[in-house]
Amino acid sequence: MKFAVQLYSLRHDYDTPEEFLAIFKKVKALGFDGVEFAGFNGISPEVIREELDKAGLAAVGCHAGVSTFDGEENIKSAIRTAKILGMDAYGTGGAPHSTIDDIDRLKRIYKAANEAGAKEGVKFYYHNHSEEFELKFDGKLCEDIIAEEAYLQIDTYWSFVAGVDNYKYLTENKDRIISVHIKDGKDGHPKALGEGDCDLDSVIRGAKAIGLEWLVLENDDPEPTGLEDIARSMKYLAANV
Repeated sequence: MKFAVQLYSLRHDYDTPEEFLAIFKKVKALGFDGVEFAGFNGISPEVIREELDKAGLAAVGCHAGVSTFDGEENIKSAIRTAKILGMDAYGTGGAPHSTIDDIDRLKRIYKAANEAGAKEGVKFYYHNHSEEFELKFDGKLCEDIIAEEAYLQIDTYWSFVAGVDNYKYLTENKDRIISVHIKDGKDGHPKALGEGDCDLDSVIRGAKAIGLEWLVLENDDPEPTGLEDIARSMKYLAANV
């Protein structure tokens, strides 16, 4: 199993496009094999791909607003970006989901995106927070309704906060899950791995059981810096995966 990091975790570690690109080699030096983007900092995918290749990193996905792949032309653009970067997945870090109209909109967007993506080898995914495992519509979990058209990236800390058995959910929904965010936390506040009370062992066992290629690390609130925080998490991963 390989390790990637969601670059949102490092958003305070750079200011300029040049500093953003320089992060890649620092991430590689810590032992990561890939990155998941949270936007591209105004840099073309061609330039990013060149720097990823130099650093020896793979692009495993990207979080963007769901409007990024809403509509035929936007879907084509998202697929083009994914293929330039070598990604087989493109997603969003969340979207409005508090009403059935919100859910219907998401299903419409993901249905069209995944129909087009299936022809190009790109899967479009949805990343949860805790609410998707707490809200129900007609007795069905919001997360499960979204999964009817979207692939899933399970943020296993927020699912844990919502009371989900991560091992059970991962193994029972393996056909819709393309990756997980491995994340720790305490009292609803994200922490470096091993510094909180998340059920990390069940996450690791579940990811292995369904044959996931990547564990994607994320910390929304790294301390004292993003790089120092993910370095501590990498030590945990190296010792426990």
